[in-house]
Amino acid sequence: MSVATRPLQPGDHARWRDLFKGYIAFYEASVSDEVMDLTWQRLMSGEGGAMLGLVACRADGHIIGIAHVLFHRSTWSPTWYCYLEDLFVDPDERAQGAGAALIQAVYRESDARRCTRTYWATQEFNTRARHLYDKVATKSPFVQYRR
Repeated sequence: MSVATRPLQPGDHARWRDLFKGYIAFYEASVSDEVMDLTWQRLMSGEGGAMLGLVACRADGHIIGIAHVLFHRSTWSPTWYCYLEDLFVDPDERAQGAGAALIQAVYRESDARRCTRTYWATQEFNTRARHLYDKVATKSPFVQYRR
């Protein structure tokens, strides 16, 4: 199947929301409607160049995946870093290249902005996604802590 990627557009709102809800459900989390609305507004505004939303589409234009990217400074580098915060592909459309296409689109954006690091995190049990990630990136030895 042919998969194309492009920036998120205002007309994508309903499909984006469905996919973002699917992503949140996958991680057995909850995000309020207010926060989802705020996230959409931030993605549409770009937050001064610090946020980017991407979609993956089938040849017929139907959106099958989303990616949310944050660009930030680092205390370890004079350059910018690129954080792929969210990546989700419709479960019925997986294993057809959408996830890889979105990651490659993120890499292109990161390179265009001269970021020296592109990174993301996933849960250990997310074996299907980790199979892809192992092909396109190097697993870091870091353990994440939260408050």
